[in-house]
Amino acid sequence: MVAKAVLQASSVFAAFDKDGDGKVSAAELRGSMTVALGEDVSEEEAAAILATVDADGDGLLDQEEFSKLGAAASHGGAHGDEAGDDEVRRRCLKEAFTMYAAEGGDEGARITPASLMRMLGKLLESSAEKMELEECRAMICRFDLDGDGVLSFDEFMVMMMGNA
Repeated sequence: MVAKAVLQASSVFAAFDKDGDGKVSAAELRGSMTVALGEDVSEEEAAAILATVDADGDGLLDQEEFSKLGAAASHGGAHGDEAGDDEVRRRCLKEAFTMYAAEGGDEGARITPASLMRMLGKLLESSAEKMELEECRAMICRFDLDGDGVLSFDEFMVMMMGNA
């Protein structure tokens, strides 16, 4: 199970690393987020997100820094006041959630097995690794606290904070 999670994380990193140089630039991050969100992400937003986890200050994310992006979103980054951190964390998690969620507006949005499979398919399109619907159901089941077969934003937050 852990090996599969590591492989999936590597595949997601590879999907963002369009030029295959082992680093994700702000432009690559922006492009992948734009595809995933279906709306334009500004250069400034992508650069700001990248800067939150760019430990070595080279303006690029290696695989380790990239994996810390989820942790930084879950914990509000390493610096700043607690109220500001909470707002940043919530905003980052909300953006990530909307990438995976099926349509339904803010209150009705849910991550379904089909919407999870669709997004992972976009992120992993250059990879031989493809997620099946049953695998997506199993992933959702682990964090589906109310047993309705989908993830709400609150369940998604629990999942992200628990994995960070």
